[in-house]
Amino acid sequence: MSVFLLCKLTETLESDSYRQNIVTTVGKGGKKGKAGEGLLQWDSERESVLQALVQLLQLDIRSLWSLSLVEEEFVSCVTCCCYKLLENPTISHVKSKPTRDGIIHLLGVLIKKYNHLLGASVKVIQLLQHFEQLSSVFAQAVSVWSTEYGVRAIIGEVIREIGQKSSEELAREGSGVKSFASFLSELSGLVPELMIPNISVLITHLEGESHNMRVAVCEVLGEILVRVLCGDGLDESGKADRDRFFDTLQEHLHDTHSHVRARVLQVYTRIVNSKALPLCRYSEVMELAVGRLMDKSVNVVKSAIQLLAAFIAHNPYSCKLSSADLKKPLEKETAKLKMMKERQEGEKPVIKASELWAAMEPELLVTVRAELEPTSETEKQQQEGVETGMVEEKEAEDDRATAVQIAQLLRSDEDTPELSQNLPPTPQKEKEAEKEGEDSELKKQEMLVQYLRDTETFALLQKLLFSVVLEAVQFCVTVCEFSVADSLSGVRKMLPLVWSADAAIKDAVVQAYRRLYLNPQGDTTRVKAQTLVDSLSELMVDASLGTIQCLEEIVSYIFFITLTKPAFTIQVLWERFTGKRETSGLYRRAAVLLLGMAVLTFFIISTYGLLFVLASGVVMEDPHWQSFMEQAVRLLYFLAESPDQLCSRLLQRSARLLSDQIAEGGEVNKDAGQLQVNCVCLAQLLALCGCVAFWQVSHLERSVSTELRRRRGEKEEREEKEKGPSNKTKQAANESAVEEELGLIGASAEDTEAELIRKICETELLAEENLLSAFLPLLVKVCSSPGRYSHPQLTTAACLALSQYMMISPSVCEDHIRLLFTVLERSTLPVVRANAIIALGDLTVRFPNILEPWTQNLYARLSDEVPSVRQTAVTVLTQLVLKDVLKVKGQVSEVAVLLIDPQPHITSLALNFFNELATKDNAIYNLLPDIISRLSDPDRGMSAEDFNTIMKQLFSYITKERQTESLVEKLCQRFRTAKTERQWCDLAVSLSLLSMCERGLKRLQECWECYSDKLTEPGVYQPLLSITAKLRRGAKPQLKAQVDEFEKRLTAVHTRGLENVESPEMEEESQKGGESSEKTVLHTPLPTRGRNRSKRG
Repeated sequence: MSVFLLCKLTETLESDSYRQNIVTTVGKGGKKGKAGEGLLQWDSERESVLQALVQLLQLDIRSLWSLSLVEEEFVSCVTCCCYKLLENPTISHVKSKPTRDGIIHLLGVLIKKYNHLLGASVKVIQLLQHFEQLSSVFAQAVSVWSTEYGVRAIIGEVIREIGQKSSEELAREGSGVKSFASFLSELSGLVPELMIPNISVLITHLEGESHNMRVAVCEVLGEILVRVLCGDGLDESGKADRDRFFDTLQEHLHDTHSHVRARVLQVYTRIVNSKALPLCRYSEVMELAVGRLMDKSVNVVKSAIQLLAAFIAHNPYSCKLSSADLKKPLEKETAKLKMMKERQEGEKPVIKASELWAAMEPELLVTVRAELEPTSETEKQQQEGVETGMVEEKEAEDDRATAVQIAQLLRSDEDTPELSQNLPPTPQKEKEAEKEGEDSELKKQEMLVQYLRDTETFALLQKLLFSVVLEAVQFCVTVCEFSVADSLSGVRKMLPLVWSADAAIKDAVVQAYRRLYLNPQGDTTRVKAQTLVDSLSELMVDASLGTIQCLEEIVSYIFFITLTKPAFTIQVLWERFTGKRETSGLYRRAAVLLLGMAVLTFFIISTYGLLFVLASGVVMEDPHWQSFMEQAVRLLYFLAESPDQLCSRLLQRSARLLSDQIAEGGEVNKDAGQLQVNCVCLAQLLALCGCVAFWQVSHLERSVSTELRRRRGEKEEREEKEKGPSNKTKQAANESAVEEELGLIGASAEDTEAELIRKICETELLAEENLLSAFLPLLVKVCSSPGRYSHPQLTTAACLALSQYMMISPSVCEDHIRLLFTVLERSTLPVVRANAIIALGDLTVRFPNILEPWTQNLYARLSDEVPSVRQTAVTVLTQLVLKDVLKVKGQVSEVAVLLIDPQPHITSLALNFFNELATKDNAIYNLLPDIISRLSDPDRGMSAEDFNTIMKQLFSYITKERQTESLVEKLCQRFRTAKTERQWCDLAVSLSLLSMCERGLKRLQECWECYSDKLTEPGVYQPLLSITAKLRRGAKPQLKAQVDEFEKRLTAVHTRGLENVESPEMEEESQKGGESSEKTVLHTPLPTRGRNRSKRG
């Protein structure tokens, strides 16, 4: 009775606790009362109750019942209490571990001592169906019952119950299939050896419809293969089971459900990582994994990449898997094996012992019989004397034994060890021993060749595709570490991922490159620095501009993290760049790029060395000097303390070196009295001047302006600290707070600073005492005299430098804007025109009011005869228009013409322009009438086919019904101003391209007077007739009647003329014809000139 009361009290308190938890979760802000305190006390007492029950049941209590049999009701009372406790949702949490362990041990005692085996197995299945969180709990419980309590039959009972579930039953909702699958997976991880006897029951679920059960069974097979059926000590039965399980897993690599395929690949990954996959299955499984790389499911592809990476990391073949390195040893050993086989086949056959025995057996038998048969005299002597007879019998027995032993030795193919040790070596035995040695060597050679072939096959399977990010990055690193063929291309392709917005992807790429290239080895810091520079230089050689930008981000990031003493690395880079260490030009270029990256990271710069290299390069004709100069000047303005002074010294030194070169190598022209100068060197000097001017302006607006704001903020803080608290101060603070809230203080202060910067640019940068002003007249002279200064590089550099000078101030821009546009229109060099377009785009952003009158000249470059110039023009104009720097006007028709450009990349740029423009409200809708008028202008001479192609693309952006209705009216009104037949036809084609609706038809009928007199032209009539055909599709009867009437009117005017159709005679004829055909037809009234028109939508 006490146990009954205790169990029922436990069930009641557990139910109240569960309900209280639900109420507390719903109302989180409420306070717990006394009832809540009591339930909290129950949480601490629950474990004590379970311990008491366990101790009670471990006693021998059978004597309390008659016949020493414990009643089923007593066992049921305790088990129901245990199962009630298991229904708590928090039973699987970590904090419930003592309670969970107590329940498991209590049920274990009941199962072992009180015959609760069948009841427990049924209850496990029932609870798993309704409580998904119990899968891990019951997996642990069944494991404990089968191991600690020795009740292994419980596993068979539970698995048999699950195995008997039909596919239809598991497919129903609420069948607990997820719980069953999770239970099986976790149970196999705890006791895999006990799952083998019952695996046949679960195999049937592999053919079922539940993919969760298929996954669970595959995971069970994987656990058994990893932890039980592994190693070389398996018997034949174990090997057969292992092969059968592997075959089953391989079949489900092609399962219909992607989740099953992914989990099977993960199971194989665990098998490979545990080194439990037989060597004979490596190639087969790898081929299947490679095939899964083309799977439609992303998860399957990720799992396949992880499996391939595991194959490479744990391959039993070689630490390097380069196909080229493996091919030579394979060819060498194959040739050696061939020679050994040929030599063995060429030797004479050796006579076997069995053949030798067959030849000598007849003669030997005769001899033995003659020796062993007794004579008559011997028999008489044996009968006469017993002693003599006994001796002779013993001798005869010895002879017979000796003969039998000899016969046995002769019949056997191999000598016994004892005899072979005592007998002297014969030539026959020596040949046999030599042959056995050769056979063993041949077998070893065959095994070696097969090993090399498997290694090469394994290496060739690594040429894979990469489509999943994190797994692909890890895979690329693994194959590169093992020197797999073409692995470097995969490492290069993952570089752009460094710009990913996902921090995990970026960090994975950075860590990959750090692991591959930025982990230098060496005894000293100097050696490590050289190794690091060599690794980074390999990445830089032959790298594209995009690759270099990605590497800059990675290298700068890793430099900042890994290198605490970068001085040695910087020194090695300078030595390589300046030529102190012999190296090729490509590696020198890589060194200077790495210097830029390192400097941006550590803010370390050797000013003297940089200025020396820059100034010396002015008088050298080096094709890489231009890009180096731009980066070097940018570097100076970013990191140097006084970049303006440094660049002033740089310009002075460069000009002096150029003057010295002219004085030394130039010859005086006696007729003109002028010095001859190297145009390339002069171009480099002018490029340096323009670059310094540009970065000087940027420095003022960026660094100096920031410094002024910082100083102003510090001054304001200092003044606030100096002022004491008073009423006036509070009042002033209130006033300043109001002004700050209105945005007056910050705005006025920033305007003051911006005005100061503008004043410096306007008055000081190009003042006479400033060195930059000395080069401006030379720039203007070179740009304005293309005939005299016709060198391409000089003209290009001067034009670009002039545009950079124009960025300084509005006055300089206004003074030279006409010259720059003249260069844009008249230059014969495409690169000059392209550079001018880019420069004018920057000037438009900086000084939009000055460039606004010249917009038409920019659009004119869209029709340039050189594709590169057109491409540059459309790219620049796209940026200006989409950023609202340029107002969208009718000149956009020039961009529309590029939709039919013969160059595909230009066509794609124009299409992208209109795609982006369509995202702005009504932009294309407002421009369409003007675009149509410009493109249909007779002076342009555009063909009808090209016009139709352009309009079809533009009208695809008109999707709103109101826009369509309004465009119908606008285009019809354009018929009045159109002068040529071609313009009429283009307008009609444009109308036919609209997605017409009932309201559009009504507006088209209202504008009848605008185009009715042009219907006699086939080019006008046919497009309008096609409108009626579109409207008739799927139209309602009323609309269809209006369409038919409108079509009759169109046809009548086209065939007879407008005057004949609208005469009274024609109206009477039309009425008669209408009475004979249909009595009730809805007629659309003819619009009159004075009729009020409906409002536009």
